[in-house]
Amino acid sequence: MSRKASKKKPTKKKVPAKKQIAEIEEEEDVLDEERSALSPARLVRLLFRPKVLLILAVGITVWFFSQKLKDQLPDLAEQEQYQIETRSLSLIPAPPHYVPIDLVDQVIKRNQLPEKVSLLDRDLVIKVAEAFQKHPWVEKVVSVRKTSTVEVELQFRKPAAMVAFKQRLLPVDNAGVLLPPEDFSVSDARRYPVITGVESVPAGPPGNAWGDVTVTGAAQLAEALSPHWKELEIVAIAAPPRLSEASTLDDLIFRLITAGGSEIVWGRSPKSQRRGELRVDQKIGKLEKYHRDYGGFDRPHGPYEIDIRHWQEISRRPLRQQSQRRTLMRR
Repeated sequence: MSRKASKKKPTKKKVPAKKQIAEIEEEEDVLDEERSALSPARLVRLLFRPKVLLILAVGITVWFFSQKLKDQLPDLAEQEQYQIETRSLSLIPAPPHYVPIDLVDQVIKRNQLPEKVSLLDRDLVIKVAEAFQKHPWVEKVVSVRKTSTVEVELQFRKPAAMVAFKQRLLPVDNAGVLLPPEDFSVSDARRYPVITGVESVPAGPPGNAWGDVTVTGAAQLAEALSPHWKELEIVAIAAPPRLSEASTLDDLIFRLITAGGSEIVWGRSPKSQRRGELRVDQKIGKLEKYHRDYGGFDRPHGPYEIDIRHWQEISRRPLRQQSQRRTLMRR
């Protein structure tokens, strides 16, 4: 017969009760010692040791005399050799002719800057950058650098057109941002195309966008056509009325008005993303060819409505006649 080996379960050793009590008492003694080490009386005794008192006394003395010495030393920021006149700030590049020559003076006055500033002022660069960025003629502050003076590199806004608004002409840049009207004389205003048909009012003072996509689109078109205005004898851009507040650039069809009264159906803004729209250079090419072939947009019996939106032809009809007949001219 085979015998099965029996396995014995390991038995836990019992710790005597006296030993357990001794261990607990030992742990409590350790905790009592830690508490006593952090007690106020213990800390006071540690603090008032001679070596600790000496270190504290030396530290307090050094701090006290350093403050006294600091008060006695001259403030270098107030020294004449470290100060410059605020009006002598150097602008890079030099402002273009249409920007007022007193731009720096305007910035100083608008921001109440002092007559002199210190090159040692740590916040000088930030102060100057913020002051110029607020001016309506400044599109972007590129950089501000301290040299023997302060060099301010700026990107200026460029006027693109005049918006006909309540018997006034208000200048805007190529993004539809309102520019200071007082900086333009009557003769200056006549140098730019006029945007007509705008029904909205500016959303804010100069330096802010007009807030109307019709103005934005017309200003973009004015910039795209700026090299060709004189040769093509275009005097105005007719902005279409917005059908709703949700209208976008893709919904707006712009017209060009010539000196002789002809209307050119241009189409959408140069920034439109509508598929099938001719590129700006293609449309300009068609305008130049038409103007060259006919000697102007109003000949021979204009004014006309001229549509250049088609891919392969230009269509026109006399504006003074009710006939719907259109003459197609191959490119």
